[in-house]
Amino acid sequence: MAKKKKAKKPQRPSIVTIDEHVLDRLYLVIDSRKGADPETSYTARLFSRGRQQIAKKLGEEAVEALIEGIQGDKPKLIAESADMLYHLLTLWAAVGVKPKSVWDELARREGLSGIAEKASRKRT
Repeated sequence: MAKKKKAKKPQRPSIVTIDEHVLDRLYLVIDSRKGADPETSYTARLFSRGRQQIAKKLGEEAVEALIEGIQGDKPKLIAESADMLYHLLTLWAAVGVKPKSVWDELARREGLSGIAEKASRKRT
């Protein structure tokens, strides 16, 4: 009697290191959905609609997070924040922005006064 083959578990797009952040892992999954079937993947559907639609969806999620923040509903703010971060990462992937570039920019700003950092961006 032949043995049944075990179903293979879906593989992650890359090897995950212990210090990798959930946002880095999520970005890899999002990026791997480029070119996937829009009928079976919400992320692929977003990519198929283009950057403008992804940006629009990010804006909608940001407004929803803002509303929950004002209302003070922590569980809803958590859920809307997760939605907003997902759509932000999707926009990054659509444009070709790697999370490390954003993390590096945040590290560059670390320890700077927000007022001083903003002033350094002003054009003369």
